[in-house]
Amino acid sequence: MTGDPAVAKELNPKSGESTEVSEPLWGQVLVCLVFALIGAGLLWLVKVIAKWVVTLPWAPMQGPAKLVSSIPEPGLTIGAIALGGLVGLIAGILVKFSELSVTVSDTAVLLTRKGESKEYPRADIAMAFRDGKQLVLLGHGTEELAREDCDQDRQRLADAFTGHGYAWAEEDPHKAEFQLWVADSSQLPAQAHALFKARQAFLKKPGSQEELQELRRDLQRLDLVVRDRNKSQYWRRLNR
Repeated sequence: MTGDPAVAKELNPKSGESTEVSEPLWGQVLVCLVFALIGAGLLWLVKVIAKWVVTLPWAPMQGPAKLVSSIPEPGLTIGAIALGGLVGLIAGILVKFSELSVTVSDTAVLLTRKGESKEYPRADIAMAFRDGKQLVLLGHGTEELAREDCDQDRQRLADAFTGHGYAWAEEDPHKAEFQLWVADSSQLPAQAHALFKARQAFLKKPGSQEELQELRRDLQRLDLVVRDRNKSQYWRRLNR
């Protein structure tokens, strides 16, 4: 679709407003309730198992099991369900808080996660698309301005971007250019290999997204774009 805001406004009279793509309120409440129910169920199950364990003298964890079983009923059941529900509710809130929210307007795209936002001016964005579970904003030199994990509905994202006149692709237009990174191959300089090796180590460590993103930016300064698949790294060169 055309990237002309004037044309987009003719096609979408509300294009002067921003469009937010995020989980609807009812969906957020539902997720939190599901986590709360799971938490309550798990702690209730712990109570049942503890009472069973104390009947088996040979079973391990007798101390904790006896401690749990010593709490009188119905306080034990009510407490287990309440505490489990609270823990599950907190877990659900944290999960929703970590999801990506996308706000698209005629002038910029705002990506928000964990209360932190980053704005990408429209003039810098050549195209947007979903690559698997990630939202990608592509620059005019085929550089990736952003590549973020995104669970939002693909069609809602496409409608938001095209409704404001941004170009949207159904897949990465440069996917055929990516090739598997092979350590110390002659195709890349030593500096690039050092960055790839550092990223490979972080790929094996949970919770290393910030380090992976920083190293991704370092590689892009070398005119290299990287994406990850099944703990492997694939790269392509920028088409400047």
